Amino acid sequence: MTRGTVVCERLTRAQGVLGRSRGLIGRDALARDEGLLFEAGRFAPFMWMHMFFMRFPIDIVFLDARDVVLKIDGELRPWRLSSIVFGARRALELSAGAAARSRTQVGDCCRLEAG
Repeated sequence: MTRGTVVCERLTRAQGVLGRSRGLIGRDALARDEGLLFEAGRFAPFMWMHMFFMRFPIDIVFLDARDVVLKIDGELRPWRLSSIVFGARRALELSAGAAARSRTQVGDCCRLEAG
């Protein structure tokens, strides 16, 4: 909302234990207009993501409870760990370069409409 841009057109919510633990593992790619939304556990003070078993790099955008961007891990490669982000309530996994293409920056406010 801050920049008037769209980070991804098609956002899917990672639901259930299986959906959250599998994420993008097993996929060969993520389309430029596609994203996956993860939500933190109820009492989790921080979030982090892993890239184990992934086949391609992605951007991860961490958001607080008001959907303000706290941290962006751009073009995170397979077999890496993301940053540990205290206060994060949501994480968006996006195609590599999506944050830069949309000019998303720390402090931006987002509006999420996940299916």
